[in-house]
Amino acid sequence: MTDDTIHLLKECDSGTKTAVNSIRQVLDNVKNEELFTLLSDSLKAHEEIGDELHARLSELGEKGKEPSGMARVSAWAKINLSLLADDDDKTIASLMTDGCNMGVKQLGIYKNKYPTADSDSQKTAEKLINEETALCEKLRQYL
Repeated sequence: MTDDTIHLLKECDSGTKTAVNSIRQVLDNVKNEELFTLLSDSLKAHEEIGDELHARLSELGEKGKEPSGMARVSAWAKINLSLLADDDDKTIASLMTDGCNMGVKQLGIYKNKYPTADSDSQKTAEKLINEETALCEKLRQYL
């Protein structure tokens, strides 16, 4: 096992926590039943991936990684200010699409930054990328 494995797992953990927090922030404002179900299902998928990450990190004697304070504040501010201006489902879909795109971008950066991470960690990162990509595509109909 290399340090890259631990670093990649921790970055995935941080990203998963950011996604979970963001989805939870908007769920109460969703009006469309199908959009609510889509986001709820994605929340569950992110939580499951997060659980896998926590178990793997624990096996390695490591703790997870919290999103940076700046990332948390920035996400919170963007979501809340956008919803204050307009809390319709299009705004929520747009916010979540931006978050998915950011997540995919960051995960791609980390996969390239930690190329010697073990195959299980690479697969977990891909699983998270695939979840974000699928959610982004499904959100298009609500934009």
